[in-house]
Amino acid sequence: MENKKSNPIKSIVTIVISLACAGFFLWLALRGLDFKVIQKSLAKANYLWVLFAACFGVAAYWFRAIRWNLMLEPMGHSISNSNSLWSLSFGYLMNLTIPRSGEVARATALYGVEKVPVDKSFGTIILERVVDLVCMVAFLGLTLIFKYDAIISFYKSSGLDINPNKILLVLGILVLGTIIFFAFKKRLANVPFLGKIINFIDGIFQGLTSIFKLKQKGKFILYTLGIWLSYYFAAYLVCFALPETSDFTFADGFLIIVVGTLGMMIPASGGIGAFNLAMKYGFMALFISMGKSGELGGEIGLTYSFISLPMQIVIMLVMGLISIPMLAKARNEIVSKKED
Repeated sequence: MENKKSNPIKSIVTIVISLACAGFFLWLALRGLDFKVIQKSLAKANYLWVLFAACFGVAAYWFRAIRWNLMLEPMGHSISNSNSLWSLSFGYLMNLTIPRSGEVARATALYGVEKVPVDKSFGTIILERVVDLVCMVAFLGLTLIFKYDAIISFYKSSGLDINPNKILLVLGILVLGTIIFFAFKKRLANVPFLGKIINFIDGIFQGLTSIFKLKQKGKFILYTLGIWLSYYFAAYLVCFALPETSDFTFADGFLIIVVGTLGMMIPASGGIGAFNLAMKYGFMALFISMGKSGELGGEIGLTYSFISLPMQIVIMLVMGLISIPMLAKARNEIVSKKED
């Protein structure tokens, strides 16, 4: 895949839109709330628990890096765990600047140190998102089992209006488009411009199908569990930092990670605003289901978000900034070996 120069105007517009989304969601989250209550809660917080939570956040990086190696192995690429980790960290750092740019940046960074074709590594990244979706659905299932009342409360408090017919329509279009693509793939490949696109999609498809060729499926499952258990404890342990949530159960943690993940999926810079709003609604739901004040739950949810989200951003910044010299060092070593 050829590297193309990014359009600076497009990047600037994307950043502006992302910041606007963050500002809008943050305004929605903060309007009508008493900031003094949040300030008092933050002052009373035990930040040692936040440090423990951050350790699990970093562990998730390591598990994901090793699992990425397992996914690339069936395509004939054996990469070092360190290069995988720093490419991953660099991608997350880029997501803080331009949302969703990290996937391409991560694949490009790996190509620079391991020469893995961008389209193939990008395909495994897409597969990761599919696996992550399955894991999140599993957590949602646990939440439905153990915190059904809170889910109903969240649905009502968020004002969501999900139309099943629209979801089915989108899925139908995707399925139809996939069938048409594979039916006419050979003919489309002969068209000069479309040929490059077809080859790129084929590379992605190879990455997606790599899971069926894994030599170590057991390890893949274990590392996937490690990633999501790390995510869970990174989210749940922060609850112990606040007196108002120190009695939250494991089941409460299920809802927190589901709602938090949904908030981070919105393309706002660093999840700012969207994550805060999601936590506000999520904690409102938990407090209402416990027979407590929903307004207090919203305030505590925001307090939680002002601890948890900065923790995540600091991890992304630290790991990402470290990745820059580490990747540069790895590239220099490759150049030195060629010269020798």
